[in-house]
Amino acid sequence: MTENTAPGKLSDVRPPSLNADEPTTLLAFLDYLRAAVVAKLDGVSDEDARRPGVASGTSLLWLVRHLTVVEDNWFTWAYRGEGGEPRESDEVPLDGATVAAEVAAYRAAVERSNAVAAAAPDLDRPGVRSLRPDATEGPSLRWVLVHMIEETGRHAGHADIIREQLDGAVGR
Repeated sequence: MTENTAPGKLSDVRPPSLNADEPTTLLAFLDYLRAAVVAKLDGVSDEDARRPGVASGTSLLWLVRHLTVVEDNWFTWAYRGEGGEPRESDEVPLDGATVAAEVAAYRAAVERSNAVAAAAPDLDRPGVRSLRPDATEGPSLRWVLVHMIEETGRHAGHADIIREQLDGAVGR
């Protein structure tokens, strides 16, 4: 693990280095990106975390809330088939939301997602249903994991930019 803690820098952790089976590798990279998102909130006040960094209104807390909902929607609602309706990221306003509460909710969603992945017999088995309206069956666990790597990686990049705009902190 390589860290860069110079002034204005966040701890910089390199991607996992492992030679493992496909499920282990996919989950290791997803967990790495999840940790990167959470790290972007380290040392940020609740007020700053709610502050939009771009004209669309995206903030660090919105990103974490969105990723929490996406985790639950794809792993628990779609793949496992639990719950009545998928959730929306904007169901509950961020007014009064705290870094501690949103990070705790995200970590709980990650635990649920990892439990779903661990219980799956293989990566090819389709899930119960899909969030995609045109889908005829639920996607495989492989698709869900790759999609979540893409989704989390994209939003980790957004968090990088918003954090740098807030206080100049940069890093992976």
